[in-house]
Amino acid sequence: MSASLVRATVRAVNKRKILSTRAALTLTPAAVNKIRVLLQEEPEYIGLKVGVRTRGCNGLTYTLDYTKERDKSDEEVLQDGVRVFIEKKAQLTLLGTEMDFVQTKLSSEFVFNNPNIKGTCGCGESFNI
Repeated sequence: MSASLVRATVRAVNKRKILSTRAALTLTPAAVNKIRVLLQEEPEYIGLKVGVRTRGCNGLTYTLDYTKERDKSDEEVLQDGVRVFIEKKAQLTLLGTEMDFVQTKLSSEFVFNNPNIKGTCGCGESFNI
């Protein structure tokens, strides 16, 4: 697997109710557009892969990488023509999560609005469930 693609932040969602869908992960229009641009710049890849690994002061963090193929255990999310694959280890942590892309004057990053998170670290890069 290659180095991480971009920075991602995790947010616990308490006040806002995210409606459950059939997909483990839903993408906002901003996320769809950014993924589409990223994949147009790298035509040899078929989509992005979301994973989870142990890191940070709160336990887990998400990883984002390009992928050339779907592994047997990956769950595929196809939305508005872009494909995101979820590694087996990350599937339960992402149920009901919304993936957004947020751009400010100082940063641009994918943000996971996850209703399953019990706590995050101060910087928002790691979480626990």
